[in-house]
Amino acid sequence: MAAYLKEYPAGQRDPIFTNEAGNPLSRTLFRSRVWRPSLVRAGLLGEVSEVDGKFEAVWMDDEGDVHAEVFAKHGQAVNHVARSEHGGLRFHDLRHSYGTWLADDGIPPHRVAKLMGHEHITTTMQLYVRRTDDHDSIRGLLGDDTES
Repeated sequence: MAAYLKEYPAGQRDPIFTNEAGNPLSRTLFRSRVWRPSLVRAGLLGEVSEVDGKFEAVWMDDEGDVHAEVFAKHGQAVNHVARSEHGGLRFHDLRHSYGTWLADDGIPPHRVAKLMGHEHITTTMQLYVRRTDDHDSIRGLLGDDTES
């Protein structure tokens, strides 16, 4: 981090993380170059598998049709799925999950609102929190065996 800040120093109101030109990172480029390929690698978007030394990309389009194509390199297949697969987890969905997990763990609504930076509890509870009836089974899937 020190090397990054030395190369891209931040002023009092400048962003901490910038691109090579010193401008704020673009949400669209982050989504296409980092977020969606990460989902593919994590097995949460499309599928990439090795077949005879090459890499098969499998994805579903917005019509629900499944497609496949073979690529020479793993990164090419990952990027193709990231661009082509319909839907997928949005980065902002992590915020909704966080709010839901806080509520499931019994954190009072006013505290959840404060932690999420909302002025009004109704914003938090209506837009971000989705109570789950089976939060214990979801926690088990995530490897969290602690009691809430």
